[in-house]
Formats: sequence, C-alpha cells, structure tokens
Amino acid sequence: MQHCRISNFMSRRNTQTQSDILDLLKSTDSALSHDMIQEKFESVNRATIYRVLNRFCEDGIVHRIVGDDGKQYFALCINCKGNKHQDDHFHFRCTQCGKMECLHAKVSVVLPSGYHFEHFNGVITGLCNHCN
Repeated sequence: MQHCRISNFMSRRNTQTQSDILDLLKSTDSALSHDMIQEKFESVNRATIYRVLNRFCEDGIVHRIVGDDGKQYFALCINCKGNKHQDDHFHFRCTQCGKMECLHAKVSVVLPSGYHFEHFNGVITGLCNHCN
C-alpha cells in the first residue's frame, strides 16, 4: 500500500496531535468522521482536529468524503499517483453501524463532449457485510 505525500507531513512541524490522528487513520480500514476522531481524543479541541484534517487533505495524505448524511469523513489516501489524488472510486456507508469505507473498484464516467472530469464524490448506502 502506497500512501502519497506522507513525506510532506514529516517535513513540516509535526505535533503529537497530528501524529496521533495520522496513526488513528492508518489503523482503521474505514473513513472516520470528525466526531469519531473527537471521541478518541477528548482532550483535543474540535478546531484543532479540523485544522489537522484540512491540512492532511491539502497535503494529499487523506481525502474527504461528504456522506449522504451531510457529515465529512476522512480516509487515508491509497495508490495516489504523484501529486494526483485518486478519487475515482465509490464510498459505502452502512446505515446500521455507520461505517464509511472506500470501495476501490475504479469508476468510469462517460461525459458529453467538451466536459472534463476533475472530481468524483459517490456514496452508496445500505448494509455492510457485517450488518447484513
């Protein structure tokens, strides 16, 4: 598994909170919402967690998923190519347990002539394999 641009993270000022959040994201196979991360780090204020997550997005370490529930979820980038984040996949949110995960099958979108694909955000909802 290749994680893109983690070296950029390491070259910036690294705080314990950043390291802890990155370790948490590395340790899970699903995307986490801000609330889920906040539960793990109750002593860290909400604004700090948002700043860290936004910085990770800017650095290409994580990608942001806007769920059908309106929440933002964050997942570690996998298989990035250079500076280009691979966001051409669906995400699945379980309506029972709330787990949000990346489905790594590549999505192919056919657009009308003259249109250019830049970003894709697709969320499928239903029951995950554990809840089904």
